[in-house]
Amino acid sequence: MGLSLAAAERWVERWERQQEHYAIDREERFTVIADVVEHITAGRPGRPLVVDLGCGPGSLAARLARRLPGADIVAVDRDPLLLELARTHHADAARYVDAEIGEPGWAEALDLDRPLDAAVSTTALHYLDPDALLRTYRRLAALLRPGGVLVNGDHLPHDDAGLAEVAGWVGRRSAERRRVHAHEDWSSWWTAVAQDPELTDLLTERERRDRASAVGTHTPAPLSLAAHVRLLRQAGFAQAGAVWQYGDSHVVVALR
Repeated sequence: MGLSLAAAERWVERWERQQEHYAIDREERFTVIADVVEHITAGRPGRPLVVDLGCGPGSLAARLARRLPGADIVAVDRDPLLLELARTHHADAARYVDAEIGEPGWAEALDLDRPLDAAVSTTALHYLDPDALLRTYRRLAALLRPGGVLVNGDHLPHDDAGLAEVAGWVGRRSAERRRVHAHEDWSSWWTAVAQDPELTDLLTERERRDRASAVGTHTPAPLSLAAHVRLLRQAGFAQAGAVWQYGDSHVVVALR
């Protein structure tokens, strides 16, 4: 039996709240990503094609679908539980693909019928080590049309320790003002998920995949903004840099 819409709505709403625990000005970051995609695709013939990398329960895909109702969105993730939440709660927002970014065959699994106009992601690429990230950036550069864009929203530390400390302080003060720590966090969300019988099979499959994969057993140290920009240019993007920042939260844009 599939996941009920009521359960999917409940857990996605809780996901949205717990993510605010971590992402400084999360809604504004989503808006900036959509602004960039809207700008890059404006005036082009046909339906824009966008891929959402590490889509989770469809948070960004759903927002893009509302902003760009004429776009075709392909959303990819390796987590079967989060993907099922997305398919059920945001069924019309995207075509969902079960694949692990950076692993062999992940790009072919997208089954794209034309070059991408945009690739987007939020807090999903930081688990890749530098070599895997470079390979992924190169693959995306090949999938994007000339003039296409990669837009990545993530927590990217500064190289300079002093600036990193100040950025962290800015983020903590913002979180205090918004009282986001009143929300449940990542761990408590997953603990609660484990108590829902509707999600038992999906959680079991998620745990099976984690045991079979290196993901989750070792998280590389986060790369800085400057390191991401270097990798993007090495991968073949003509320009790359941050277009928005709050604390250590950035939106990085790379133009093909």
